[in-house]
Amino acid sequence: MLIEVLLAKIHNVRITQTELNYTGSITIDMNLVDACGMRPNQKVLIVNNNNGERFETYIIAGDRGTGIIGLNGAAARKGQVGDELIIMTFGLMTPEEADAHEPKNLFPDRQNKLL
Repeated sequence: MLIEVLLAKIHNVRITQTELNYTGSITIDMNLVDACGMRPNQKVLIVNNNNGERFETYIIAGDRGTGIIGLNGAAARKGQVGDELIIMTFGLMTPEEADAHEPKNLFPDRQNKLL
C-alpha cells in the first residue's frame, strides 16, 4: 500500500504578480524551487492564507533571486498581489518510508528570499 505524504512546503510567500492572460500555472523563483527540492512542471497544491482558496497547478521556473511568485491564467483569479501563500508538493510512499521521511519546509523572508 502507498500513502500520499508531504514532500516539501514553501511557507508564507507573497504573490508578486498576477497574469490572467497566460496559459496557467505558478511562477516561482528558482532559488526557492531548488532549496526545497521541487521541480519545474511539478504539480503543487497552493493555499492562499488571505482568502482561504486552495487549488492545484504546476510550477514554472522564475528568474533566480527575484523573489517572484506569480499566479498565471485561471490561477490569477485565486489571489492578489501581496496575498500570502503556502505551496506544497506530495509524493507516494510506503508507510515505512513515510515514517522515516522528513519534509523539506522552507520559510523565506517577506520578500520571498532565502534567509
